[in-house]
Amino acid sequence: MHARYVCLVLLMIAVGLALTGCVPGDGVNTDQHLAGFFWGIWHGWIAPVSLVIGLFKHTIRVYEIHNSGWWYDLGFYIAVISGFGGISLSRRKKSAAHHQ
Repeated sequence: MHARYVCLVLLMIAVGLALTGCVPGDGVNTDQHLAGFFWGIWHGWIAPVSLVIGLFKHTIRVYEIHNSGWWYDLGFYIAVISGFGGISLSRRKKSAAHHQ
């Protein structure tokens, strides 16, 4: 039981570090190196994590200001809609199945 708890804590720390490794506003993207479509997808997936980190570190944002424009926006919104919308739809389906 103790080893299982330690493994779970280590896994949570590793996932947390992985998610915070490339948050918007961390300095990776600049005017010379703009965030593109795939960065938009990543930033959309980790938007809730970025929001929480941004409460404590004011340079971190949910959305990267140094981006390529439309392509970054497309990736960001695809990730937000598919990630959070998919969770919402799956919960709704489970709830409807339990009520029948």
